[in-house]
Amino acid sequence: MESIKQIPLVKKVGFNRIVLCIVLLLMYALFCILTGGAFLGTRRILSALNYAYFLGFLSLAVTFVIATGGIDFSIGPVMFCCALMAGFSFTVNGIPMPAALIISLVVGIAFGIFNGYLVAYWNVPSFITSIASMNIAKGLASVFTKTQSVSWPQTGADGGWFRNIVTMGGIPMGLIILLVAAVICAVILNKTKMGRYILSLGSNKEAVRLSGVNVKKWEMSAYILCGLLVGIAAIFYVAAYTTVQPGYGDQYNNEAIAGCVMGGTSMAGGLASISGTIIGVFIISLLQEGIMALGLDKNLQLIITGIIVIVAVFADVVARRRKN
Repeated sequence: MESIKQIPLVKKVGFNRIVLCIVLLLMYALFCILTGGAFLGTRRILSALNYAYFLGFLSLAVTFVIATGGIDFSIGPVMFCCALMAGFSFTVNGIPMPAALIISLVVGIAFGIFNGYLVAYWNVPSFITSIASMNIAKGLASVFTKTQSVSWPQTGADGGWFRNIVTMGGIPMGLIILLVAAVICAVILNKTKMGRYILSLGSNKEAVRLSGVNVKKWEMSAYILCGLLVGIAAIFYVAAYTTVQPGYGDQYNNEAIAGCVMGGTSMAGGLASISGTIIGVFIISLLQEGIMALGLDKNLQLIITGIIVIVAVFADVVARRRKN
């Protein structure tokens, strides 16, 4: 195994990423066989991609938080809160669609500021903060919409042009936008001062503080960026699935986190891989679509996702022990 890892191409691409790509291809081949070739059609692929778009932005969002050594269990409910408040503002209050989309981003950023300020400046544990934000997001969305579900406009209807971010003229625009966003996130994480400090915080926060760095500012910036990406995820969710109901979103927390840790982001902080996160998201999305295609209970996906998180965290712990 170690000899394989030392191969120049493997070292450049990353052993973990290569393994994930192989798993993704094997999963696709397995589902094609089990469904009698029905999985070969573009319908299933496009459906899996629709799921991957919003989940991808959620995973990118939480990657920055986990890199600091924190956690955010509010991303799913906050995404629904963004979608509900923005959609209600458009459908009921009659504001223009561009303003509604901006509201989604603003709500996401507001929660990012709230979480980041409590964690960075008040030293509230991120676990507690995110649980509080999760409940606030659910309650705020329910109060704002009067517990009503919200349906965003279909393609061709007034304001329905925003759905072009998912598919335009048969081109999967969502995939292009997600990959571009991933590249930008990778540059931020690996090539900028902000990214270097975020990773350093996860490795040794006290050492960074003693070196004279404003750790509070950089830790808070990770949560603000997380909130922005969650607001974008909300837009992609409604572009693919139209209707949003209050009180939901929890189920996407574990899937987003699973995509991160599977892709090589350490739950202990200090180590993150944007490309690995994206591949992990595709695996989760393909798994979800495969379970639906086979007519299996959707709860099976929850079980498998939970197992994936445990295995990925265990592998990270073992790798860190060997390194030490």
